[in-house]
Order: sequence, then structure tokens, then C-alpha cells
Amino acid sequence: MKKTHVPFRLNMVFFVVFVLFSILILRLGELQIVFGDDFKRELQRTADVTVNNPVPRGKMYDRNGNTIVDNSPLNAITYTKSQNVTQKEMLDTAGKLAKLITMDTSKIPIRDKKDFWITQHPKEAKAKITKKEWAQYNQKKLDDTEIYQLELDRVTDQELNSFSKEELTTLAIYRQFNSGFALTPQIVKNKNVTADEYAIVSENLENLPGVDTTTDWERKYDYGTTLKSILGDVTTSDQGIPKELLDKYIAQGYSRNDRVGKSYLELKYEDVLHGQKAKVKSVTDKSGKILSTETVSEGKRGDDLVLTIDMDLQQQVEKIIEEEMWSAKSKPNTGVMDRAFVVVMNPNTGEILSMAGKLIGKDKNGKTVMNDYASGTFTSSYNVGSAVKGATVLTGYQTGAIKPGSIQLDEPLKIKNTPIKKSWKTFGAINDLRALQVSSNVYMWKTVIAMAGGKYVPNGTLNMNTAKTFNTMRQSFAQFGLGARTGIDLPNEMSGFQGTENNLPGKLMDLAIGQYDTYTAMQLAQYVSTIANGGNRVQPHIVKEIREPVMDSNTLGPIIEEIEPKVLNRLDMKDAWIKRVQEGFRMVMQVGDGTATSTFRSAPYSPAGKTGTAQAFYDGSVKSLHGTEVWNLSLVSYAPSTNPEVAIAVVVPWAYSGNSGPGINNLIGRRVLDAYFDLKKKRQLTEDVTGTEQPTTQTSTNTTQNSQQTGQ
Repeated sequence: MKKTHVPFRLNMVFFVVFVLFSILILRLGELQIVFGDDFKRELQRTADVTVNNPVPRGKMYDRNGNTIVDNSPLNAITYTKSQNVTQKEMLDTAGKLAKLITMDTSKIPIRDKKDFWITQHPKEAKAKITKKEWAQYNQKKLDDTEIYQLELDRVTDQELNSFSKEELTTLAIYRQFNSGFALTPQIVKNKNVTADEYAIVSENLENLPGVDTTTDWERKYDYGTTLKSILGDVTTSDQGIPKELLDKYIAQGYSRNDRVGKSYLELKYEDVLHGQKAKVKSVTDKSGKILSTETVSEGKRGDDLVLTIDMDLQQQVEKIIEEEMWSAKSKPNTGVMDRAFVVVMNPNTGEILSMAGKLIGKDKNGKTVMNDYASGTFTSSYNVGSAVKGATVLTGYQTGAIKPGSIQLDEPLKIKNTPIKKSWKTFGAINDLRALQVSSNVYMWKTVIAMAGGKYVPNGTLNMNTAKTFNTMRQSFAQFGLGARTGIDLPNEMSGFQGTENNLPGKLMDLAIGQYDTYTAMQLAQYVSTIANGGNRVQPHIVKEIREPVMDSNTLGPIIEEIEPKVLNRLDMKDAWIKRVQEGFRMVMQVGDGTATSTFRSAPYSPAGKTGTAQAFYDGSVKSLHGTEVWNLSLVSYAPSTNPEVAIAVVVPWAYSGNSGPGINNLIGRRVLDAYFDLKKKRQLTEDVTGTEQPTTQTSTNTTQNSQQTGQ
């Protein structure tokens, strides 16, 4: 029988299949076990990268819901750098974009121009290196950095000036491309982007890898320069984060080119105003090319600030200061007066209703103008004179130097080896209330002499514990906020300057009448508020509420935080003593020959307060102007005298020279209080008619006063 070979052939087939499967299994095992981690890393390089995109800042409103600071939309052109993009690719894209838009090229640094010239002229740049230097390079005596520095040093001005306008535009764009992180949109241009530029770039995006068109924003100030110095500034996208704050903000998730607050409210409340960035996920391949993008979260505009400021009142106060300063400057002896400050405060809550400062200066054309200097209300300090005498009397009560009703003889003081010291007028026997009413210097001096354990004897010397009493006085004054930071929620507050000759009796006497240490207008407002409210030193604040933003709307969102009144300390004094000084302050403005009755007696809102005049410290010393002295004027006041609802402080440094001048402190103070109560009345009338409060403006009554004398 003939044998068949089919089983053998099948066996061969099975064997071959077995071998092939074995090889496949071995190969798969090798790929998974030996090269698995490598392939896993390759897959991970095709990753999801999430970046944060900036959002508009929070807005600012006044206490009545009027928008003060907003965000104005801007057409913008951006560039997002991919992870592995080359310099040549970026320059190529920048060159294409340069044909479509204009750029400001005036601020390109010389170093960047040199770098760009070397990039554009590599052969010419290398030719600037001598054969000897190349030999040193080959011998490793010079490295790449040193060779490149030699090339930079040898680029001539003529070569730098050879750039065409389009080349400079390309460089300006390239600089913007390079200023951001990979996968993070960077502003290329957001100022003066024309509609044509925006449209043509949008039409050519497919030929401009990384470039996009979008909407950006800039800060908009609805009230112009009003309160501008307090609102603060924000850095530009070019400036980014200030160097001194870079580490802090980078640790908080900021990008280098993020816009941040750099002064006052914008800086103080940066964490509130900055908002939550939008999160965008970019899917990239292993080369870094963006394959797709997806918005993870839309982000949220920064929270809004509601300020304690009443912008209607603020505008009126600023106008009053300007009008009274220009009016005063038209009178004799006012040559050095160049500034004035006003703080309007709720004495019970510490809410700042208005803080205004004006400074006369020159604009860029040399024209004399009045500039905003509201920050000076708490960053500059001056001798304020007799306005502080309420604190002196209360310190006298506290130390036992005097008692309520104590009578002292106001007479010229003849102290051995000292010029005669006297009040602006001799008043004879007076008590504490009369001393405040007419602003007796002698009463204050005799009080502080007794406080220091001394006794006045005509033509004798004063044996006093001066140094200890200086400490006692300053510690007591600090209870009112005089010579201490008020705690206002703004940066850079100063506490004032203390005189250093603390062993001289005459300087202690000067301190008692406000002519030694210096104080700010904000401190004066806190001081008079402490007296007005019965002894609570309340912390002043300019932010009233923090609210959630309402997107694409000017309406106020829900309250996140409401700033509650904060009492920093309570005067360690009897209520009866404080009421005694309150009565003295009322007499200053409403009774007989009080130093401010000519200005305030007719006021229907029952004001109380204290005036002040002090020798001015001008350019670091008492200034002599044509043989006469220069004076600071001040005023502290509150109203009504019972249950006060508003307190003010006025400071006018270097108001006049000579023996007399315009009483600009009282003129400003009366008009400011008039403005407050007139505005309140008109709003109440409007509310009664319409059922809603309608902020309005008004014209205040102007009053006049011819002069003030030292110590008033």
C-alpha cells in the first residue's frame, strides 16, 4: 500500500504556526516588559497641559452704588507659545504679523536690537571675531558666551540704525512673543488696535501659528482724577509683576506678565480684586504641538469693592478746597501755600466719607494746576497747633494736674532767660471751658507745668520732670490717635514725627499746644471722632463691603464680607471729663467770642470743634519769608454737637506769612459741613418723593474770616 504524506505536511504547518506565534508572544513580551516604560513615557509626552488665563479685575463702587473703577474692553492680539517652538519659527510668525499691524518701537532696548541684528546677520557677526580670538575659542580659552559678548560689543550704531520699519516692528512683536510662558497667552498689542488690524489678523490666523484675537481690558475711572491717588494703579501687561513682589505672586499661581495692583487700594486689595483665572487644557503631542484646547473653567472676575466714600460729597469737597485755595492765593502773604487736606468721617463707625487733598504744581506745559493729593491725608504730617488742646485738657484731668472747672490766670509768662510767652490775647482768670473756647495757650502751659511737677513763679526757673511728662503726654495723645497710626486700610500710613529735644521745658510746653510733634489729617479726624463719640478710638476704613461680581453688569452682587466698625481702644478717662471737653468744643463754635463763632455760629446743624494755628516747618526749619514767619492752619469739628454723625479735619500747611491771613481752614470746614448736611437733606427730600435715594449735587454757602492769630 502506498503511504500518504498529509500528516507530515500538517505537522509542518502546525510547527511553523507555533514558531510564528512564539516569536509574536516573545516580541510582545519584550515590548511590554523591556520597553514598556519607554512607551509609557512617550504616551505621557502627549499630555494634557492646563494653564491659567487672566480675568478682568473687580470693580469699585461708592457707598451709593455708583461705579468708580470699571474695566473698559479692548481689542487685543495675543500669542501662545507652544512648548518646542523654535526661534526661527517665532521670528517667521512675527515677520508675517508685522505686515498686518503697527507697533510702538521706540522702547526697544539697545541690547534687544543688537541680539536681533546678530540673528539677522550671522555671517557679518562672526566676521567681527578676529582669527586670534577664534584660535583662543578653539583652545577653549574663550567660551560661547564670551564670543557672543564680543559680537554684541562690536555691533555699530550705523548697523543698528539700518533696520527698516518693518524689521523693527518684527522685533517689537518677537519681544512680546518671548515674554510669556509656554502655552500661556501673551498680549502682543492691546492699545490702539484698529478695527482694520483686528479684522485682518482674524482673517489670517491660519497662517499665524500661535496668534489669536481676543478682548482684553484696561482700568476705567468714571470720575476722572477724583480720588485717583487713593484708588491706586495697576501694572500694564508689559510691566507685569514688580520685581520686588515676583516671588510672592509666583508662589500664589500668578504669571510673570500678570497685571497686579501696585499702589493703594489696588495693591492693598489685590487678592480680592484679582479674581479666579480661567483654566484652559491644551492637549499636546510629544513635539509640543497643540492638538486641541478645552476650557476647564470659565474663571471669575475679581470680587468688587464697595467703598465708604460718597463720591458726590467727595467731588464737592475737592471743589471747595480748590476754590478756597485759589481764592486765598489771590490775597497777600500766601506765596508758599501749595496744599490743603480734608477728611470727612463717621465718628461712630470709622467710615471715611471723603478724603481729599490738593497740591499746586505744574503740568507738562508749565501751566500751574491743582493736582490730586488725597494720599497726603495720611502720608504727610504737620504741626497743627491748638486743635490738639482737647487732648491736652483731658490729659490734665487724667494726671490730676487740673480738674473740671479749675481756674488759672491767663497772663504773660515771664520765665527766667526766656522770651515772654503769652496767649494771642490776655484773658485773666479763666476755667477749662473758657480756655478751650478762646484757645488760651497760657492755660495749657500752666496745666503741663503742673503735670511735670513744676510751679510757675514770675521771673523764676521751671523745675520740671520734663522727660517723664513727654512720655505721659505722648502716651495719652496716642489714645486719641495723635502720633500713632490710625489703622486705615491703606498702605504707607505714617505716624508723624516726634521732636527729639525731650529735656527742654519749652518744648514740652510747645507739645501741649500742638507746635512740636507733627500729625496727619487722618489722625486729627480720628482724634476728634474719639471725643465726639464719647471716648472710643475707632479705626478709619475706606472699604465698606466686598461683594461677589455680577458678570457683564454694573449691579452689585451678594455681600461676601462687610467691614464692621472696630474700636482700637477706649479712653481711660471719665465720661464726665469727655463731656466737659465736648462742651468746650461747642463753645468754640457757638458761644460768645469762641475762636470759630464768626464762621460757624449761624450753622443750623450745631457744630462743635477746635481751630489751630502753628508755626510752620518749611523745608525742615521755621521759614522766614521777607522777615516774617509762616503758619499752618487746622480745624477739627463734628456735628451735631449732641449725637454727632459726621466729623471733619482740615489741615492747610504754610497757609500764610506775617501776623495775619485768610482763615482758609474755617472757610473750608464750614463749606464742607454745609455740603454734607445739604446733600443729606436733598437726598431725604428726593427719597420722600420717589421712594428711592437719588444722589444730587449742590452749592454751599461761602463764609469769610479775615485772620487768625497764633494759638487759636
